[in-house]
Parts: sequence; C-alpha cells; structure tokens
Amino acid sequence: MDPLTTVKKPMSSTLSLQLAEFIERSCWADLPTAVRHEAQRALINYFAAALAGCSDPDMATATRLISRFSALGPAHVVGREGTLDMLGAASLNAMSANVFDYDDTHMPTILHPTAPVAAALFAVAETRKVSGPQLLLAFALGVEAECRLAMAISPEHYRRGWHITATCGVFGAAMAVGKLLGLTATQLRWALGNASAQASGLVETLGTAAKSMGVGNAARNGLLSALLAQDGFAGPDQPLEGEHGFLRVFGEQPRVDTICAGWGEHWALMANTYKPWPCGVVLNPVIEACLALAHGRTWSLDDIARIELTGHPLLRQRTDRPGVREGRQSQVSAQHAVAVALATGKAGLAEFSDAAVNDARLRALHERVHFIDDDRYRVEAAQVQIHFHHREPLTHRVEASLGSLGAPLSDRFLEDKLRELAALGGSGCLPDPLIDAVWALEHSSDAGAVMRLASHSFAGIHHG
Repeated sequence: MDPLTTVKKPMSSTLSLQLAEFIERSCWADLPTAVRHEAQRALINYFAAALAGCSDPDMATATRLISRFSALGPAHVVGREGTLDMLGAASLNAMSANVFDYDDTHMPTILHPTAPVAAALFAVAETRKVSGPQLLLAFALGVEAECRLAMAISPEHYRRGWHITATCGVFGAAMAVGKLLGLTATQLRWALGNASAQASGLVETLGTAAKSMGVGNAARNGLLSALLAQDGFAGPDQPLEGEHGFLRVFGEQPRVDTICAGWGEHWALMANTYKPWPCGVVLNPVIEACLALAHGRTWSLDDIARIELTGHPLLRQRTDRPGVREGRQSQVSAQHAVAVALATGKAGLAEFSDAAVNDARLRALHERVHFIDDDRYRVEAAQVQIHFHHREPLTHRVEASLGSLGAPLSDRFLEDKLRELAALGGSGCLPDPLIDAVWALEHSSDAGAVMRLASHSFAGIHHG
C-alpha cells in the first residue's frame, strides 16, 4: 500500500497500537507546508553535521571496524567512497552527524532527532525506489514518534542518566523506516517492541566517542527493528505502556497523554532548532554572551577575577566540566566555552579542538567560572557577568540565543553551514548540488540520490 495515500481506519484502545495506527494512517496530505519545509531544513543541517564529522579520527576507527564485518551493499556513507550494507551505513551516518555536537535539538526534550531517523531512512532509500515525499513523510513521522515519547518521560529520564537521543531515537528510526516500508499497524507495533528491546544510552558517555555510538545504534537498531517486523518477527502487545514497558521502566511518572494527543495538529519538527556552534545546546546563550563581551575588548584575560554564569539549572548540570583534556569533552564544558570565546572571539570547530582545550592560557580561566542556577531562565537564555580586579563588572544577557526558536537560523545560514562544514570535513563532496537536491526532495522520484551526492570521493572504506 502506498504510504502517501494510506486509507484511514478506526483507532484501537492500546497506546502502542494507537501510535502504530497513527503512523500507518498518516499521509502526505496530512503534512502541513511548514512541516515539509522544516523537514528539509533538518536534512540540510544533518548533512552539514555529518560532512564535518566524516573525517574525525574516531569516525575513521569506527568505519574501519564496521567495514570489516559488513556485507557489500548499496548504501553509501556520508563523505566517504564505497558502499556498505544498510545497517552499517545507517550506524556510521548517524554517528558522523552527532560526533561534533553540531546536530539539531528538539527544545522541549533536548533530544537530537534527525541523526538516527535520517540515517536509517537514507539507508533504505538506496535499496529501493523511494520518492522524496515518501522520505519526507516518513522522516516527519519518525521525529514525531521519538519526540512524543521523549516528552512523556522528560525531564526525569535525562536526569536519571539516560541519553535521550539514543533511547528514544531507536523508536523514531523504527517508525520512520516502518512507514517507508508500508508496514501495517500490527507490524509497526512489533517494530516498537523490537526497538524497546534495544533502547539504551547513558549521559555518562557525553564528551566521548561512545556517546555517538549510542546514536549510531539507535539508527541501526531502529532500522533492524522495522526490517524484522516486516518479516513477521513479533514483539509484545504493549511495548510502550505495559507494566514493564518502555515508559514505566525508563520514566518515573510518564505522561502518556502527550504521545497521541493532538496528533497531526502539533508537530515536533516545529519545535526543532539548529546550532550555530559545535557544542551542547545549553551553551549557546553563554557563547553568544561571551562573544558579545569579547567584541572590541579593552581588557586582558589576566584582569578577570570571576565569571558568573546565570541560567537554567540544566546549564550547570550538563556543562560544569572544568579541566577537560580533549576537544570532544570541551564541547560540553562551560569552562572551556567561556574561556575560548572570551579569548578568541570565535566558537567554531577549531576552538573546540584538542589544541584549543590544552591551551594553558585558557585553562587558567576555568577555576574562575561559577554557576548560578535560576529556573526562571529558559534553556536558551543565560547571563554572563565578568568581575575584574580593578574595574567595574561587565554583563551581557541573552534572552533567546541564536539558533533557538526565538531566533531561528535562516535557510541561508543552514546552507552556508553545510558549505563551511563540507570544506572542513575534507570529503570532496560538492555542497551546492547536495543543497539543491535536499530542497528539491518534494519533487524528487529518487530520494536515495541525495545520499549519493553526500558521499562523493572520500577514500575511506575498503573491503577485503
């Protein structure tokens, strides 16, 4: 049955099957124009982040290893030459998009929704004929599923130490691929059960390559969950709401009404945001404030006595990491972000490198950074106040950081981000044809062609 014109059927009473029926029933006409456009914006950002990450040393290690155990297949890897099987490509393409913390963020949950869903979908789109509208619809539905599950168990889920992109992303990938494959509601419920058996990921991994492995597993295992369900591999009847189902095991007081209420009226993609800097999203307002304070500065770093960061408690909880030693760790360290932004007036990938994080001049500032928790602040807001030894303090407050819902990045910004990161990643991928192909997906008969454009001429995968 064509997933773009699925016949609508009556709803069922159980939550898991009801969600599955929503996925099965949804069609292209249900997707508002704004949501279609936001799906394309998310994919522009996805390829930008993945092209930056494709040459990361940890990605090279993962690629070498996975290729050794991978069957030859039709699926390409972003920024690399050669092909892998669907599962290997999905895993690597999700990891690459997440490894530099340049991916998108669903603000109500701080989930990074695109990497696990898009990576799984494009792997399928290279094995069968998939149109652009089919892929965009499946993508929007996968993001909807993972974000609604995340909202049902947030913020307790993350606070308990679960990495929400990995734990919920596997469901998004499963539902997206299931839609693309035209699975029935019963099969989609099986896919939810298969995904629930593979949901994992820990906050403890943040700042390490293992964090991105969890995101890669979400794409791979979500894809596997849908493929198994297609072949009759059955799961439990209530994988989400059961007594020992995902919501009760992974949440404290799950708000199950958020999962199906208002389906088709409120879309998670419309609460999605994109990062102007490669760091944890809670650092965006801090970096913006520091860049403003550093502009045209007439003081030296030695003049600083104390730096106070006032913001949502999540700012301290996620980023109070003094003394980090690796560039990857520095992407979730407020101490480093503050120091490098004040010292250089920049906050690009070079400022979050191993070399930057081990600059003694910057490290000397770490102990002068202090947090003030204030739950009246939104996650996208913060205030930075610099106290000096011999002059009056300087203060800058950001109410809605660049890239937030209150100050969204423009289409042009996202396009330029892709161009810049494609060059930094060194893959040889030509950015403009890729950008044009993503914007043209609504009218494309071959969605897989986009991934082929993103994998141009990087000699990195060898079988033998």
